[in-house]
Order: sequence, then C-alpha cells, then structure tokens
Amino acid sequence: MCCATNFNPTTESEAEVHPVDAVKPQEPQGPFEEWHAVDVSQLHLRPIFIKPSLTSTRQIAWSGLFFKMPAYNSMFNADPNVPRTIGNFPLLPLRTKTRGPAYTLPFPNPPLPANESPDPDSESYDILDEVLALFRANTFFRNFELQGPADRLLVYGIWFVSDCLTKIKPSAGVRDASKDVMNVALDTNFAIPGDPAWPLNQMYEPPRDRQDAEQLRQYMSQVRQELAVRLLARVYEEGGDGKPSKWWLSFTKRKFMGKAL
Repeated sequence: MCCATNFNPTTESEAEVHPVDAVKPQEPQGPFEEWHAVDVSQLHLRPIFIKPSLTSTRQIAWSGLFFKMPAYNSMFNADPNVPRTIGNFPLLPLRTKTRGPAYTLPFPNPPLPANESPDPDSESYDILDEVLALFRANTFFRNFELQGPADRLLVYGIWFVSDCLTKIKPSAGVRDASKDVMNVALDTNFAIPGDPAWPLNQMYEPPRDRQDAEQLRQYMSQVRQELAVRLLARVYEEGGDGKPSKWWLSFTKRKFMGKAL
C-alpha cells in the first residue's frame, strides 16, 4: 500500500471528482476507462473516485490516501516442485484425459459438476482452473509482472480463453458454439514461443531444437483442448436456458496485456 498526503492528479481525466453515490459507468474510452464504486464504509474514509489505471495496477484514491492493486499472479509460482520448462514455458501437471506430455493429476472423488473447479488446496486443482478463475479479473490489465514460470502459462491461458470467446456468438446454441471453439482447440497450426506470430516473444524463450518445439506444441495442444472443454461448461451451464452466459461474453473485446493470439 502506498500513501500520500496530497494527491495531485496529473491529467484532466484524473482531476475529475465523482462522489461515490454519483459514480456510474461512463462511455468507455478504452478497455480501462470505466468508473467503479466500492463499499469503503469500513475504512472510515471519504471516497473521491475509483478508476482502473492504464498501468499494470489499478489505482484507488481517497482523501489523503492512494492505493495500488496489482493483477493476480499464479499461485503455482510458489510450488516447491519446479516444473520442467521448454525455453521458459512451464509444462505444469494438468487434470485432463487428453493425451499428451503433461503429467496428469487425479480427478476429484466424488466428481464435481463440469462447470466447477476443485478447491485450490486439492491435489486435483491445476493451472487451468486458475486461468478460468482469474480470467475476468486479469483481463483488464495491459501490463503484467511475471513473478515465476507459471505466470507464462497463466498469460497464455488467458489469451486462449479470450480467443475462444470471440468464436461464440451471443445467439449460438451449445452445439454450434462447441463446434466453433473445439475447431480452434484442435487446430495444430498455432504459434508457439519463438514463432513470428507469437504475441510477446520478448517474454518467452524459443525451444532450443525441433524436438523440444514439437513437445511444447503437444503440451500446448493439451492445454488448449482442456481449457476449451472447461470454458464451454461455464459459458453454457447445465440446466440453463441454452444461451451463452452474458457474464462471459461481456469480456469478448477485452485484450489482456493488449495482446491476442
């Protein structure tokens, strides 16, 4: 937490003050240009405004106080079992039935509904559960500080989820959406680190040889297929009205870190 006795906005948009009872979403000027109100009654402070910034953190200001809220990093960065990496892309264990090079984690017993994830403390919880849990929060950020190898897979997972959501039309039924999304997941002609089409090569090291490149592609294919299945189970919940969830499709145009696959 960072504190300042005097908060001096440096731009015209930051200088505009909105009382909390008058705060409402404005016409977006960009992916972060929205006002948000929060309950600060427990802080005993007079709220001035709350506005996500255009940096790697969200800035929250009150009279005499200034806070920064960072994006969420992966909890798997703290895993004492260092994962194998190709380049610097981690091959973390996955809970999946899709064949590939990933070490497979056990499924929960008793089984969970398809749209739910195990508890983070469970041995069945994997990085893909975390991708889906953090997607909607992290997708607002243009910048992201890597704190460990798992963050690179988290970033890729969020990019892939965004790509899948663009394939789902608001009027599409589950059958049509599944076909479109799984076509993306099963496509083997996708970019990997080191390829010219990879979104952020300065953050990712390329595989050292063709054999490593092929193994990395196989692992990423596992990630894509498993993520697609789990995402569809959340966008089209069992027992729902057969329409895609607006709470997921509302993030279709968001681009995490300003990048897309």
